[in-house]
Amino acid sequence: MEFTHEQQEYVLALVEKARTAMKQIEDLTQEDVRRIAKAVACLSYERAQVWSNALFEENGGSGRLESKMAQLMSRPLGLAAQVDGVKTVGVIEEDPDGYLVKIAKPLGVVISLVPMTVPTGLVACQTIFGLMSKNAMIFCPHPKTKKVTNFVVNDLRELLGRMGYPKDLLQCVENPSLALTDALMKAGDFVIATGGSAMVKAAYSSGTPAFGVGAGNSCSFVDDTADLADTAKGIMEAEMNDWGSGCSTENSVVIHQAVYDQMLEELKKVGGYLCNEEEKAKLINALWKNGKLNVDCIIHTPQHIAKVAGFEVPESCTFIMAEESHWGPEYMMTEEKLSPVVAVWKVKDVDEGIELINNIHSVSGAGHSCSIHSANEEHIMRFATKTHTSRVAVNACTGLNNAGAYNNKMPWTFSLGCGTWGGNAYSENNTFKHYYNTTWVYRLMPSGSAPDRAQVFGDLLGDEKLFGNYPEFQLKEK
Repeated sequence: MEFTHEQQEYVLALVEKARTAMKQIEDLTQEDVRRIAKAVACLSYERAQVWSNALFEENGGSGRLESKMAQLMSRPLGLAAQVDGVKTVGVIEEDPDGYLVKIAKPLGVVISLVPMTVPTGLVACQTIFGLMSKNAMIFCPHPKTKKVTNFVVNDLRELLGRMGYPKDLLQCVENPSLALTDALMKAGDFVIATGGSAMVKAAYSSGTPAFGVGAGNSCSFVDDTADLADTAKGIMEAEMNDWGSGCSTENSVVIHQAVYDQMLEELKKVGGYLCNEEEKAKLINALWKNGKLNVDCIIHTPQHIAKVAGFEVPESCTFIMAEESHWGPEYMMTEEKLSPVVAVWKVKDVDEGIELINNIHSVSGAGHSCSIHSANEEHIMRFATKTHTSRVAVNACTGLNNAGAYNNKMPWTFSLGCGTWGGNAYSENNTFKHYYNTTWVYRLMPSGSAPDRAQVFGDLLGDEKLFGNYPEFQLKEK
């Protein structure tokens, strides 16, 4: 699509309005921005049903309305509970003697790429992060959820106006396109890209500093000491959470052979339906079309997915299972599914489980997350050390806990970095500290001396085996 002069003017106008709005809040204090952040969280809580209904309608009825509402109440509430202890304005750190001081300053105009799966919660969450550091935010919605994204941003703009602050601290693209989003990323000061790999790659190649996220494809390992009933319940709850829309939803359950049959029975007790081979083939053909996830299936009930696939599951079914023994890009159950569908695998021990999960993640989901269900601390630490992931949940499902929860200490967010494994510059939850620059102010100490060489290097000094007989430099060949 051709990028018109009118579109270019539109982009420049958005950024200019954002910069003007930022100048008007330069003198806000830490307490001022904390109050704004709490107000945004409170509005999200109050408008949870309205925003969720709007998303449910525009997104064609996909997902679970109850889950969408829960997200809009829990995560902003969790964030609001944290802001009193967070420093994002002015001096944020100082050593006791005053020789080093850190000052937080805004990133500038932040361009946020918004996915279709969680636009309402993500906009509210990133607004809290952005405004806490006195940034302006411009949101670029997914075309399929552009109306609800604009609706939420307009509610938040109205809130700012009522509080006496410039509405243009928050703006949203009304009619998004790839060309327009690309131009905005180039014109802004920072980019936050939450969504698919193509979106993240575009952000990284924009020439503007960017934080991206990695693809989700969480795997759950169940060893022979796990509480099987509790583990099954957690997996079921994760699958039912907005019918698998979250990037942290469990996509594979890897089970120790000693408890494999028992675990399958526990999964069935909580509503898991195990496909036979014919149904598995139909399921794969329905979930993927030409190698890509079928939008008519994803983020829908297991009953809907089965119907599209050509078989039936009971009304009591909460998720669909299919046994798998092969991994690789040619085996589609290895991939992320964005639906209440899990691949089930059998392994002989924890080491084979680790190897399998790393292999699965080499295809999809590298760096994102996994979980281990075990009462064996040695297994837990070996698993956490050897898996190529940024998050390891212990006796908990990743789908409900990765992005923060009332009963864990993970930072609340909607955007999860996946480290170099997932092609990201960071391997942690995107939160307050990622939305400001720091200026380091340092002063000279009255006296300073080099540390004692012998004390620092110890027995390395004088080791001829390590440091002797290196070649001399020769500028010209003899």
